[in-house]
Amino acid sequence: MTSNTMNATSRSSWKVPSYDTPVWLGREHTSCVVIPVINEGGRISSLLERMSRLRVSSIADIIIVDGGSTDGSLGAEKLKRLGVRGLIVKTGPGKLSAQLRCAYAFALDQGYENIVTIDGNDKDDPEAIPQFINSLEQGSDFVQASRFISGGMAVNTPKSRDFAIRFIHAPMLSIFSGFKWTDTTQGFRAYSRKMLLDPRISPFRDEFMTYELLAYLSYRAPRLGYNCIELPTVRRYPVGEVPTKISSFKGNLSVLIILFKSCFGAYNPNKERST
Repeated sequence: MTSNTMNATSRSSWKVPSYDTPVWLGREHTSCVVIPVINEGGRISSLLERMSRLRVSSIADIIIVDGGSTDGSLGAEKLKRLGVRGLIVKTGPGKLSAQLRCAYAFALDQGYENIVTIDGNDKDDPEAIPQFINSLEQGSDFVQASRFISGGMAVNTPKSRDFAIRFIHAPMLSIFSGFKWTDTTQGFRAYSRKMLLDPRISPFRDEFMTYELLAYLSYRAPRLGYNCIELPTVRRYPVGEVPTKISSFKGNLSVLIILFKSCFGAYNPNKERST
């Protein structure tokens, strides 16, 4: 395992896309909730309003990481009114994994011990966030949301996606990681500071640009003996709409390629490609 303390030498080796921080009100809590978004329109407002009603900001700092929205949905005053403490705007290249590298590097630099991530498209129920944080505080290192375990609920999940998760993605990662995962493609999850700082994981690398980081961490963390757990959550797709940034054929093929590369160690740090 590794220490919770950041080493200056290892920090200097991190590859993090350039970003701006137009909103930062300072750290209040030891936990934060990172929300990646790009042109989510009313969905991000709906999610933030739900989080406000749940008083999430009373236990964790809310940080939005924007991949380059142009829809005007992230006005600073509105964000502050809804309890957001930070807005990070990625200006460098890359998609989701690049956004997450920006946010996680920022969070670790600010001293957060627990990092929860929830998608900004309002498909996940934020009511589970306190349970995620409590699980990390009780010793978990990786908490994954699951709609497929007892207490969870999948609503209007596209049949092709349901099949791919249940019979391809989750089974493969379970076999190769040594941990029984049931819901591996969604981004509602949480990590400990200790895990993200482990040089055997090294999440701050330029090969993590699109969806690589999610599959890689699900594979790598259990292999290294980190304490992983799934918690039941609700994931609800709106009727007649699939809010996703993954295109039907090319995007899904890319996710499968990433899955296979992760399971066969292609994203392990260079000196441990066969581990």
